[in-house]
Amino acid sequence: MAHSITKSKVAVAFFCSILFSGAVYGDEVTEAINEALQSYKEGKFSDAMGSLNYAAQLIGQKKGSDLQAFLPQPLSGWQAEEATSQSMGAAMLGGGVSAERRYSKDTSSVTVQIVTDSPMLQAMMMMLSNPAMAGADGGKMERIAGEKAIVKYIAQDKNGTIVLVIANRFLINVEGDEVSLGDLKAYAGKIDYKKLGALQ
Repeated sequence: MAHSITKSKVAVAFFCSILFSGAVYGDEVTEAINEALQSYKEGKFSDAMGSLNYAAQLIGQKKGSDLQAFLPQPLSGWQAEEATSQSMGAAMLGGGVSAERRYSKDTSSVTVQIVTDSPMLQAMMMMLSNPAMAGADGGKMERIAGEKAIVKYIAQDKNGTIVLVIANRFLINVEGDEVSLGDLKAYAGKIDYKKLGALQ
């Protein structure tokens, strides 16, 4: 019970700092945090945690919407589906916020995904810092738009992936099927990594 109360105190303090620093957007988030504070004052710690988790989910959705703006426009002759985003709890692959968009041209398809707040970032940063590890499954270290990238492409199958980590916070995954390496790299190069890295 003491551990649960401690977690509640920490969570309330964290969200209070966000609330009063002006970093929270939207009345619904503020309302959820206020409900959590009220429940906490009344000793209803489970209700407080529930409200804080809901507020965190809303903030994650806002971050996902912000990420969508960085997904590239389609290359000439390509079609793009509507961008989507989601906020995943810790129970789903360790959590995180993601945005993605799918592009197609005839039988070719490319999906660009941007992920943040994910534990997968640590593993990818290790690979990017170790060329031998990156090449263990056929990947090659390259520079795309000035950023380090792991490029894996199977010419006979015309499919591949490009992975980048930006500002140690954003995982970029570009995956293509029935696509040329040039088009795959072109999509990876259309993201404004400088602005993405500055995103709060």
